Amino acid sequence: MKKILVVGAGGQIGSELVVYLRSIYGNGNVVAVDLHPSEALAADGPFELLDALDAERYAEIVRKYGVDSIFNLAALLSAKGEAKPTLAWKINIGALTNSLEIARQYGCALFTPSSIGAFGGDFPRDNTPQDTIMQPNTMYGVCKVTGELLSNYYHTRFGVDTRSVRFPGIISNVTLPGGGTTDYAVEIYYAAVKGERFVCPVSENVYMDMMYMPDALRATVELMEADPSKLKHRNSFNIASMSFTPEIIYAEIRKRLPDFEMVYEIDPVKEAIAESWPNKLDDTCAREEWGWKPQWDLSSMTDDMLRAIRAKNL
Repeated sequence: MKKILVVGAGGQIGSELVVYLRSIYGNGNVVAVDLHPSEALAADGPFELLDALDAERYAEIVRKYGVDSIFNLAALLSAKGEAKPTLAWKINIGALTNSLEIARQYGCALFTPSSIGAFGGDFPRDNTPQDTIMQPNTMYGVCKVTGELLSNYYHTRFGVDTRSVRFPGIISNVTLPGGGTTDYAVEIYYAAVKGERFVCPVSENVYMDMMYMPDALRATVELMEADPSKLKHRNSFNIASMSFTPEIIYAEIRKRLPDFEMVYEIDPVKEAIAESWPNKLDDTCAREEWGWKPQWDLSSMTDDMLRAIRAKNL
């Protein structure tokens, strides 16, 4: 990767991925684009306004900067997608289609994240295999499965270097979540630091795969730098780090903050989505094909989350 474009750079992953990529490849070699202005992203490197549905403007930016690698992160997340399913399809698939066509036309490598939300139907919830039934019951999941299939098509039909991971829920101490089902696993830390009682929207026994943002960023770059001859799956790899229920993360926080309180007010939409997802992914293929290995677990992440949020003096 020499000239990189991050689409949807102002989102939860994008805002941190841009900083991470610039630290590796140089500020001037990572172009951040988003629908909304960002003084923070523009301060350290090139920034352009872009609606990812505007294919002409998208292509213009790729030509302007001589882009060879695109990270397409433009999307509505799971809970917001269920509130506005037709808008989710328009944005998620529209941005993907433009990204694939532009990658084809200009010879770019393309990363488009998938998600645990791509799973659904009668599949193994525990140690969910790389290749299994995928019949999601959310528009977000439908878009992710569609994205995997389209990306594979563009690779086999046109030779586009498409790559992807199925992200678990992403936990970050930098950027607040943006409407996902796994958001509770970020919000709970903020409540704990503020000394507030946390109201959890999913049941105490619902397992979901989660990952700390530093591992998610590293996985993204490691996959894009991997030897293409070793990649059998491409779109999209299961990756895993930790799996827990609300009660497990609550107990971990209480080891450090014993007075912290949590109650449950179940959000039926988020509950249904969470129960349709895997409990724990099997990421053997990612480990074997490009050497994936997480560095953070629940205990080390909890220490770092609490430290970083306290430093914000909220």
